[in-house]
Amino acid sequence: MQLTQRVTVSLRQQQGYNFQVDWGLANAPPGTVDEPPPIGGGAGPNAARLVAAAVAHCLASSLLFCLEKSHVAGTTISASVEAEIQRNDKGRWRLAHLTVTLDPKVPAGTREQLSRCREIFEDYCIVTESIRHGVPVDVKWVENPVG
Repeated sequence: MQLTQRVTVSLRQQQGYNFQVDWGLANAPPGTVDEPPPIGGGAGPNAARLVAAAVAHCLASSLLFCLEKSHVAGTTISASVEAEIQRNDKGRWRLAHLTVTLDPKVPAGTREQLSRCREIFEDYCIVTESIRHGVPVDVKWVENPVG
């Protein structure tokens, strides 16, 4: 049983705060991330929106996985997330709170399976549980000479 997986996502600055993202997936086109105006051009989501989307996607996917394992076919799920961004005591912007709203549409007669999945699905969401408990972040530098 493999206990660790590694993924790599790479960013390359295009102009200003606009970066092209290589997701490290053979079939995924590159993406664009950018800061909103007035700092950036708003050509793509910024880091806070990516984190919010990751949490909502992870929760929706975990719920769908649970429902599929419970033999509930024909489920569709919509999700939205509201990110509350506040300044901390040092005046720095931080994600203060995320509220995810899930809207599953399940076939009639599957309320029991949905109820069971509602009890357990969050525990399987790697992103949400990682953020809730704090993910250590190490920062490394590539030492390049100037010029």
